[in-house]
Amino acid sequence: MKASFFIAAFFLLSISVFAQKPNVIIIYTDDQGTFDLNCYGSKDLSTPHIDDLAVRGVRFTHFYAASAVCSPSRAALLTGRYPQRAGVPNNAESHPTQFGSGHGLKEEQITIAELLKTEGYRTAQLGKWHLGFYPGPNKQGFDLSVGFMGGCIDKWSHINYGQAPWGKDKWHDWYRNGVEEWAAGRHSGDLIVDEAIRFAGQSGEQPFFIYAAFGAPHYTHNPYNKYMVQFQHLEEPRRTYAAVLATLDEQIGRLLHGLDSLGVREETIIIFQSDHGHSTEARNNYGGGNAGHLRGAKAGFFEGGIRVPAIISWPGHVPVNETRDQFAVACDWLPTILDLAGVEQPGHKIDGVSLIDVLAKNAASPHEVWHWQLRDQWAVRRGEWKLLYNAQDRTDGHNHFVVPGFFLANLAQDESERKNFAGEHPGIVKELAALHEAWLEDMAE
Repeated sequence: MKASFFIAAFFLLSISVFAQKPNVIIIYTDDQGTFDLNCYGSKDLSTPHIDDLAVRGVRFTHFYAASAVCSPSRAALLTGRYPQRAGVPNNAESHPTQFGSGHGLKEEQITIAELLKTEGYRTAQLGKWHLGFYPGPNKQGFDLSVGFMGGCIDKWSHINYGQAPWGKDKWHDWYRNGVEEWAAGRHSGDLIVDEAIRFAGQSGEQPFFIYAAFGAPHYTHNPYNKYMVQFQHLEEPRRTYAAVLATLDEQIGRLLHGLDSLGVREETIIIFQSDHGHSTEARNNYGGGNAGHLRGAKAGFFEGGIRVPAIISWPGHVPVNETRDQFAVACDWLPTILDLAGVEQPGHKIDGVSLIDVLAKNAASPHEVWHWQLRDQWAVRRGEWKLLYNAQDRTDGHNHFVVPGFFLANLAQDESERKNFAGEHPGIVKELAALHEAWLEDMAE
């Protein structure tokens, strides 16, 4: 049995007696493909700083977003609840007035920031929000909010390119605590890093929680010029995508170096995750990301749309340079963080389950069943079986289509989800469909 297990078990059981609670940083990337890191097998990228997080922590190989698009996945992460229970089943409105009420995540929803704030944490939301302009981050537990409220911006000008058709509506989208702020000419990723280091440095003895949502490699694509030169041997759209990821990795590396310089790295839990799979949309140049042998991409529930890179690092407290193959989902981070910080679990209903035993003991997945839904498509997974209904196949950016009716996948026999087992196993289809109906009733309560 590995020595890291004993180290992890000791610290995980004794965290609650520590006088100083750990700092927490969630680094949330956007539209990053399942295997789009060197530590996940991509050979044509350069991601040394994110890879170092994996060396200094635990890398999940079967980790899932709670939705296949941006807003629901973020609502689930921050609340620990299914997007439907969190009240954000679809993408939220981006503009305060132009496209409706501007409302998204409701104020009565309780975020991880609110839970940590009651325990004495200083809290910051940096970068992409995309959970509605109102009530906004400051009303949902964040002391500081700096970034963009909508779905995507030009990283240099901070102009939001709005709704489809792409670029039809544009507005400036950079705010500090709800007040418009101009910082044109500074890359949004650099602004996020500067704010994060400043916030951490100002915290003193008080623990901090930073939610750093970089908004990359989501379009628009604005890499540093040097990386376009470095990856000029790659064909588009991979070339630009690789340059954007290298830019993002450099920025994350600067954030990690800043924590080292402040002397707080060893006291800080760092979680890294993509919000869902890579985009093959026309406005994303029809692709660039990598889901390898997996079918699907962003906005669909085939594996390529929802299986994401995910890492947790806190050397001396969780194992180092290890992987976990268990099924886990973004909703699990909230209860896991609370356990690691020695904070009592919330009294209201959450759907995530703490991964503390998975981390310390390599225990089985805490989930027997999990559900996804986005408008008229849905999926339910139980063990190796996954039933999809009206599944969107976005593997090929030039040929998006819906697979009508039921598609039954067996992830043990055909992880690539090319074969439909529905005809061979009608009983399993019926059982999983019944689970979905019961889940819908639960979400309606």
